[in-house]
Amino acid sequence: MSRTWAELLGDEAAGPQESAEAGGFFSRLRDSLGKSRRALTEQIAAGTFDAADDAAWERLEEALIAADVGVPSTAELVRRLEARGELGDLSEALVEEAAALLGEPGRLSLDGHPSVILVVGVNGTGKTTTIGKLANRLREHGRTVVLGAADTFRAAAEEQLEIWAERAGADFVGGERGGDPAAVAYDTIELAAQRGRDVVIVDTAGRLHTQANLMEELAKVRRVIAQKQEGAPNETLLVVDATTGQNGVQQARLFGEAVGVTGVVLTKLDGSAKGGVAIAIANELGLPITLVGVGESLDDLRPFDPQDFARALIAG
Repeated sequence: MSRTWAELLGDEAAGPQESAEAGGFFSRLRDSLGKSRRALTEQIAAGTFDAADDAAWERLEEALIAADVGVPSTAELVRRLEARGELGDLSEALVEEAAALLGEPGRLSLDGHPSVILVVGVNGTGKTTTIGKLANRLREHGRTVVLGAADTFRAAAEEQLEIWAERAGADFVGGERGGDPAAVAYDTIELAAQRGRDVVIVDTAGRLHTQANLMEELAKVRRVIAQKQEGAPNETLLVVDATTGQNGVQQARLFGEAVGVTGVVLTKLDGSAKGGVAIAIANELGLPITLVGVGESLDDLRPFDPQDFARALIAG
């Protein structure tokens, strides 16, 4: 049976009310999206938008594009707003329509024995850190985890993941430097099955989505996982650095074609003015945003909530 990531990780939907609490996640999310929100504020502030003014619509479109919502999703948002007729509070209307484009939260079935999560992405997105935080959250909610270091090219990658495994109380499987990443993935699943662990998370080498040979190697890792265990990988997560903006959409498109991405983790929101890329990915590619990262602490990786995200991005 599939569940949302919030259900899986035990996160209650705290909503904007949490912003009143010191250190609340919604508060941190709101702060992280401040740069993106300021790009919209002038256009959606009460009393400044005239729905009968074509120039006002053009300014709103420009503000949405500046926040990296993207041209297709901006056009769809504006079309939806115009179709509403009487807008009332533009900010609230925009929150509702943006949340609708973001879609439903991603769901995950962890009924495998073990369940397998494959994590992919370009260099520098925070894949390994994301894996460590996710392993820690899973352990906190009663799951036993094995981490597999299928990034056999970067010397520090295995060491970094092993440190995260120790912090998260997870088992760890490494490989020889320059070895076959698919073999590491295979061995990780094998160990997890032998020890009766619940979840396998496989790290992979960062690669540019334009590098065809490396993308084929990644596809091989996925094929070996599928051959090793029926129904695996249960989830293929693409980690996207929010600061890359629209380039993240292209990453999601090409990784999706290569390995069948099922969900996107959006990281580094705390340094980005391009948080609107979440809307572009979800609307244009139909990929759910599953998790978001807003900082460096273990608690700063949380399940994605479309309503909370839209409100933090637009209304604050």
